[in-house]
Amino acid sequence: MESSTTEIIHHILILLLFIITVGMLAGRIASWLRLPDVAVFIIAGMVLGQGMHLINTTSSSLMNQMILTVGSALILFDGGRNLTLSGLKKVWITLSMLAVPGVLITAGIVGVAVHYLFGLDWIFSFLAAAVIASTDPASIIPVFKQVKIKERVRETVESESAFNDATGSILTFALLAAVTSGKSLHIGNMALDFVKTAVGGILVGAVVSIILTYLVAHFRVGVLKDYTTIAMIVVALSSYLIGDMLHVSGFMATFVAGLIWGNADTMGLSMDDKLEETASFADNTSIMMRMLIFIMLGSQVDFHALGQYFWPSLGVVLVLMFIARPLTVLLCALPDRKVKWSWRELLFMMWVRETGVIPAALSGMIAGMGVAHASTISAITFMAIMMTILLQASTTALVARKLGLEIKSDSSTSPEAG
Repeated sequence: MESSTTEIIHHILILLLFIITVGMLAGRIASWLRLPDVAVFIIAGMVLGQGMHLINTTSSSLMNQMILTVGSALILFDGGRNLTLSGLKKVWITLSMLAVPGVLITAGIVGVAVHYLFGLDWIFSFLAAAVIASTDPASIIPVFKQVKIKERVRETVESESAFNDATGSILTFALLAAVTSGKSLHIGNMALDFVKTAVGGILVGAVVSIILTYLVAHFRVGVLKDYTTIAMIVVALSSYLIGDMLHVSGFMATFVAGLIWGNADTMGLSMDDKLEETASFADNTSIMMRMLIFIMLGSQVDFHALGQYFWPSLGVVLVLMFIARPLTVLLCALPDRKVKWSWRELLFMMWVRETGVIPAALSGMIAGMGVAHASTISAITFMAIMMTILLQASTTALVARKLGLEIKSDSSTSPEAG
């Protein structure tokens, strides 16, 4: 028994070290090729998993589920931590529209496409659409660190990607509950559950983060100041865990917790002396989680299912990119007369909508639960991730430049877009 346990521990450690090492090499290759690292991580996973059979972890394994859950929580926390409340106030109308109604609009349009292209029941069609309805902070934020664009556009797209991940997760779990319970879908009940889980997640994240932020950053009661980085991880994971145990959105909780933690100064608190330390740790943790999630995702790609569903999956993703996203931006951003978005800014927001970490995690969780049509949902999700990241993320700089939204490194102001 002891020997068996030791072998399992050795296997897990070898696998983790192998994936992280491959991830570092893939990250360097992505930097040389000027591609988003998650795309190269997926390709590496495909080669090492389905190609060379060096990674054989199944989507239903405890290790895989743990990586998906912990990784998603930490990435969402980091997404919230990198946002500023002052930036959100400027674009809050557009942001709130994109983050909630925008996800529903996208899921609705894509769900119709899935239904007619795959012939699935409506509930499974909308479940597949909900999985890929959100954009991805793990892909978008690193891109904007390389591509400097107009501030309000960057803040809106980054903030949307963080907020709507939580919304997409809530919508997915609401539909998943209807699927697994075998009950018919009632829009009124689903809307009520959506509000409960979202508001509950916000409250849990706020309470946990405020308490621990005070214990870290308050000048008199900051008894945990010497453990700021450790406390940050505790806030992220405990927010998710408490939210999940209370049957509200753990993903929303950890995102809100990150938002509060990153804006401690608004409560008269300061972490300036620990800022460099925590930022470096959070950045490296987020990168490592991306490596683990996407390399393992690539290793689990079902090429048979992908080949079987290639054309309908491609059709769904084209609807997502060229119909659902443009309509979502027009309906949610154009009416915001306070910001008065230019057409160039709107076109840019239509193009930038990468699918990534949270959809990958949700797809993996669905596969791990053995839900009907999980292979179809995985094929659609994988196609969406590859298409949006390889095509859209890799051309973000070019599109920004063509639309006159790029800020040159030697200039402090952006060109006017009109």
